[in-house]
Amino acid sequence: MNAPLSGAAPVPIPSRTQFVLEHLTHAILTGGLAPGTALVETELAAQFGVSKTPVREALKTLAGRGLVVMSEYKGAAVRTVDADMARAIYDVRLLLEPEAMRRAVNRSAALAAAHAALTRADSAVDSAERSLANRDFHRALYLPCGNPLLVRMLDDLRDQAALVSSFVWQTVPTWEREAEEHRAILAAAEAGDADRAGELLSEHIRGFVNRAFPGQADTEAADTETTRTEAPARGPAAAGTTDGARGGRTAERARTARAVEREGRS
Repeated sequence: MNAPLSGAAPVPIPSRTQFVLEHLTHAILTGGLAPGTALVETELAAQFGVSKTPVREALKTLAGRGLVVMSEYKGAAVRTVDADMARAIYDVRLLLEPEAMRRAVNRSAALAAAHAALTRADSAVDSAERSLANRDFHRALYLPCGNPLLVRMLDDLRDQAALVSSFVWQTVPTWEREAEEHRAILAAAEAGDADRAGELLSEHIRGFVNRAFPGQADTEAADTETTRTEAPARGPAAAGTTDGARGGRTAERARTARAVEREGRS
């Protein structure tokens, strides 16, 4: 990762942790720091021009957000994306997000922010920017639900969801389909049809993770994803395998190692 502070003015001491946090978050969510990349405190401190303390605090925060894993012996690393991780995140989203959006629609919430996010996604130049716009689109739908606790629970997942989608779109570029689904969801929401919007959102969330990580038994997915004859050859967790999460994870780790980007974005 390039030193993000090259040529920049010194960062005020109180904001150093936040500064490091923002840059690392951006680098992770845009692929500058690929899944599995080691995050060495001394190296990051030198690159950011700070002591190890703000780096350590930033890494702890990122671990709390689910973007970094920390080990007493191995240190910190960007969280690896695999089928189990993705399904766990999207399962919780499936339980919470459609209901939050239904409530927002029933409150006649303004959805201008969702339109703006769709526009950004359409004009995105890479999967990373598109993933961040996708994250903002979904938040614009559930933010006005009227329940701060529900919003906070979904906010805790959105960085992890963005990590998954950015990773997936680099190998399985299905964003055009997702964009179409987004437009249909937004149209139903603006028409005031909360149930239809919620149904479309559920299908969207479930469909994405099953297209990206096929080959695992999922009772809910079977309700809407009944014909997947071509899917095992397309999903990043199934490349090089016929079925099964264990083989998928092995292939995925190999692909991640080949695709690691060592140049960060600041």
